[in-house]
Amino acid sequence: MTAESRDPGLAEQDGPGPERPYPFTPTRSLDLHALYQQVRKNEPLCPVRMPYGDPGLLVTRYEDVKAVFADPRFRRAVPAGVDQPRVTPDLVPLGLMDMDPPEHTRIRRLIAASFTAQRAESMRPATERLAAGLVAAMVEAGPTADLVRDFAVPFPIGVICELLGVPFEDRHRFHHWITEVNRLVGGDGGQARMASMGELLMYMGELVKKRRAEPAADLISELVAARDREDRLTEEELVFLCMLLLIAGYETTANEIADFAYVLFTHPEQLALLKSRPELLPDAVEELLRFTPLTVSAAYPRYAAAEVELSGGTVPVGCPVLTSTNAANRDPEVFDGPDLLDLTRANGRQHLSFGHGAHHCTGASLARMELQVALGALLAGMPGLRLACDPEDVEWKTGVLFRGPETLPIAW
Repeated sequence: MTAESRDPGLAEQDGPGPERPYPFTPTRSLDLHALYQQVRKNEPLCPVRMPYGDPGLLVTRYEDVKAVFADPRFRRAVPAGVDQPRVTPDLVPLGLMDMDPPEHTRIRRLIAASFTAQRAESMRPATERLAAGLVAAMVEAGPTADLVRDFAVPFPIGVICELLGVPFEDRHRFHHWITEVNRLVGGDGGQARMASMGELLMYMGELVKKRRAEPAADLISELVAARDREDRLTEEELVFLCMLLLIAGYETTANEIADFAYVLFTHPEQLALLKSRPELLPDAVEELLRFTPLTVSAAYPRYAAAEVELSGGTVPVGCPVLTSTNAANRDPEVFDGPDLLDLTRANGRQHLSFGHGAHHCTGASLARMELQVALGALLAGMPGLRLACDPEDVEWKTGVLFRGPETLPIAW
């Protein structure tokens, strides 16, 4: 138990404290803002107001976040007439992520079979070849490289293109669109970025038409067949789902690869441990998922359909609740020394980085496999892998939902 543990000397408030502006002031790099620690101790139901929409409650304790994810009384669909708390002036549609059962269950079942652990493992050999090829190209072109441009971006694009059936030669087009959509969701809006979402939807719509005329052995063809034979998706749902899978399968993994590398570079003793003990790689990925705050802030509120008791008190009916997995993954009631990176941590897999319950990330097995392969290929192909600049000189993305470096110079 750490000094942060919830003991009698850290008494909670009797009721909600003052409403706090949220997201908290942005922090440089991958630091987790100190306010998360404070509200997790003393304000487990912390009133917050985002730049737009109604106020809500921020939940930061592990058990509370897990409960909100799992309890069907918390609904993702925004009630009619309610102004959702958000960072964007306008609501950005999220398709499957905005749905509750049974609609959510109907669509999720269509893609679940394509994202099993068995299918992810069947893709491992091809994924390893892709990663090894990218590493070899960096070594040949060396002596330095940009890990973001030369590996973290093209690697997950190659994997998700293969799975979905998206032409790899179009990667530069949809990389731009996805980047713009990520900035839109992150609060850096504008008509140009809304137009990028429209262009990406049009692209996916044309690809759906092509797969309908010429089916292939890919996920989009499978979804088209389900739409046409069984009428289990509307055409709009189908196109939006294909776009969401492309974005989710690329953007998060690309940022995680670069983030994980930066974390290891700034924890040299852990990097040395992983180099000396490559068998730790699966557990290392889990600990990096727990330790690294991928998102800038909590997002996607859930609405209480009934009064619900959490550790900090009662959530009123209709109240929007924001869940911080970043803070929950650092809860000392669950993880000893939670602010320390420990690649040998026994319970690292208990993290909530992939969510929990009905909205648990469908692609979790694929992401785990990709991250293991990515780190393994980098360490095997570049034994002297290191950061080629001062950590303080790394430039970080701004105005986005997912944290990540703009560039990450490496040497080996």
